Amino acid sequence: MKYRRLGNSGLIVSALSLGTMQFGQAMNVGRLDQQATNEMIKFALDRGINFIDTADVYSRGESETQVGEAIKGIRQELVVATKVRLPMSDTNFNRSGATRVNILRGVESSLKRLQTDYIDLYQIHGWDSNTPLEETLRTLDDLVRQGKVRHIGLSNYYAWQAAIALGMQQQMGLEPYVTAQMYYGLAGRDLEHDWLPFAEYTGMGILVWSTLAGGFLSGKYDRGNPLPANTRFAEAGQFVPFDVERGYQIIDVLKAVAARHNASAARVAIAWAMAQPAISSVIIAARTLPHLEDNILAADLNLTEQDFQELHAVSDPGTPYPKWMVLQLDQAEDPRPKVLYPERYEKGGLWKDLRGTQFKPG
Repeated sequence: MKYRRLGNSGLIVSALSLGTMQFGQAMNVGRLDQQATNEMIKFALDRGINFIDTADVYSRGESETQVGEAIKGIRQELVVATKVRLPMSDTNFNRSGATRVNILRGVESSLKRLQTDYIDLYQIHGWDSNTPLEETLRTLDDLVRQGKVRHIGLSNYYAWQAAIALGMQQQMGLEPYVTAQMYYGLAGRDLEHDWLPFAEYTGMGILVWSTLAGGFLSGKYDRGNPLPANTRFAEAGQFVPFDVERGYQIIDVLKAVAARHNASAARVAIAWAMAQPAISSVIIAARTLPHLEDNILAADLNLTEQDFQELHAVSDPGTPYPKWMVLQLDQAEDPRPKVLYPERYEKGGLWKDLRGTQFKPG
């Protein structure tokens, strides 16, 4: 297993972390009981994973409860992350959101279910447009100062929302966000447009969720082998939207790369995500131990330059404005980076100069 810093913190986490949405009976994902949870967590820990990610909303608390039961006696050896913000009641609308009242209620409930007196990483599960941001940030800061939470993170924010939050935290002397849990993978590389450069610049660590696009990139499915009814992807629906035809093209290349390494397509997809900049940990989840073992083996897979080039080409989403203009001006036309960072230009640089193609310099 490989290990990395958790964003800007000093906490060390495994580069692969165990996701827990499949634990509990109340969601159409996994429905694993306590015994299966115990076995899966022990299996992961025995193979070097020290980081478990859950959320209060997963099976409306069942996942946290089962995780708490499974880690009794070894909790101090682990890094445990959970989340708050999504609805925990169908009738009480104050049991939703990133409000002071919901966060304070949520953290106490999570601590009880996890059978612990602190949470290593407490994450806001999504932007809350109905709550003042300062209210959210001051409440999280209070939890850190009280010792109930060690670090805080966000999930599913725009980059500009995260930038505003970090600015407010710095200005007001509050505990900063150290991580962002975001969807990212070969089937969905939108994060590269704004988020990854932002994370690199600020030091915020990315925690990747659903790098296999809900199981679509597992390699078990293609045009001639549609998804059977009992798969995670079929049950949950296409929760992460992507171009399915391009997805099939990505699967073809994944299988070709996998064949060169005697590995699975899923393992290649996870290894690709692990190798991208600013990634603190890639969250993996499985219903069975053999699938989990295959995912964990991605930590030992070293992809070649050819592998990366082929995977990049088939999954390239293009470069939207203003990113292409930023790169054009800062990396192609400015002579200073070539002098200061020559290693970046050994293989042509980060951006191909557009001058002489679409237009000619005056």
